[in-house]
Amino acid sequence: MNGFITLLREKYQAQACPENARQMKAYMRNQYDFFGLKAEKQREVNRFFLKETGMPAITDLPELIHQLWEQPEREMQFFGMMLLDKYKNKVDEDFIGVYEFMISTKSWWDTVDYIAATLVGAHFKRFPHQIPVYTEKWLKSGNLWLQRSALLFQLKYRNATDTKLMFSLIEQLSNEKDFFIRKAIGWVLRQYSKNDPEAVISFVETHVLSGLSQKEAMKVINRRKC
Repeated sequence: MNGFITLLREKYQAQACPENARQMKAYMRNQYDFFGLKAEKQREVNRFFLKETGMPAITDLPELIHQLWEQPEREMQFFGMMLLDKYKNKVDEDFIGVYEFMISTKSWWDTVDYIAATLVGAHFKRFPHQIPVYTEKWLKSGNLWLQRSALLFQLKYRNATDTKLMFSLIEQLSNEKDFFIRKAIGWVLRQYSKNDPEAVISFVETHVLSGLSQKEAMKVINRRKC
């Protein structure tokens, strides 16, 4: 095991809370183990850890991420996401392969949503020529987490949102039965409604969406009517 990861495990283990770990594992449907570090405590440990070790070389990141994803405790994957946030404007375009691996491995909303909206979102702003290639690939992959990421990567784009692409992706996924796809459709529409409510209203009124997607899409708009 990478010495960097071994030391990180030791730091986390020293602060582990078994009761928190049990509760966190149950909340995540018993899919992952935890050290039991709540977000604030993990940020504190991370801060002191990186001050002690220094930041890893950018060339070491792909292998480091793969090893972090092999660890059973979810905090190790959270560390990897935090680490990449510091490099997201420095990695080259080939790093999309690492993000794709992270999305499609040990997948659940607690990692995928951050990776898509924060890491992939920033990456595609830097390398927009990759957007049509990967959104089409992910859409056709049959992997719901890659499909969800295709929807969510523009979540923070606001007025820079490619609405043609957003609406096209929604149209292509609108018949999906999966909760996470339907929720994502509503989420991106709700988020964009903060910028252009009329466009969202028009889309919702002229397209057949699931009840969940429609409810989520209209939340901000309906709140403003009250």
